[in-house]
Amino acid sequence: MFYKIFKVLCRIWFGLILRTRVIGVENIPKDGAFILAANHVSNWDPPFLGTFMSREVCYMGKEELFSNPVMAWVCRNLHVFPVKRGAADKSAIKTAIKLLKDGKCLGIFPEGTRSKTGKLGKAEPGVSLIAAMTKAPIIPAAIVNTEKIFSRENFLPRLAVIYGTPIKFTGSTKDKQALADFAQEIMNEIAKLKSSSS
Repeated sequence: MFYKIFKVLCRIWFGLILRTRVIGVENIPKDGAFILAANHVSNWDPPFLGTFMSREVCYMGKEELFSNPVMAWVCRNLHVFPVKRGAADKSAIKTAIKLLKDGKCLGIFPEGTRSKTGKLGKAEPGVSLIAAMTKAPIIPAAIVNTEKIFSRENFLPRLAVIYGTPIKFTGSTKDKQALADFAQEIMNEIAKLKSSSS
């Protein structure tokens, strides 16, 4: 219930007030597991990415968010689970795999952290590994202008979110080069989507 109420508020904020352009929402699977992989430029990105989809999105969130009881409750009710940053967190990966095996949507920011320049960075290998272990398709997505919200230059910017067509990892989980290449392929697809919005 909390998730649904929050989503309605997000639709008002992002949809009506910030007049978001939504492109490619028909590419979102109506059922079954998939990974939603997007660029990351703002703290607004997690709620923004899932606002215009019918599916609910589960996210990894830095474990520091769960140190405050109120914030921990909010995170859990928005389907966020903790991850330790700076190291491979086996517990978080196990949780991600279980969610996908249960047919859920997992939202991931392949770069692992926000871009301070707005430019796309290098993808961490985790997204490829999770895709390889679950065989879940990846929907690349591009987020545009969320970093400008409340900025001096453009207080209420026009936003955009573009959902791409599914891509799948077909290599081996033991092939590190194939995993790295697929992570880069994801970022390349996000870059194409982002450039198509301008």
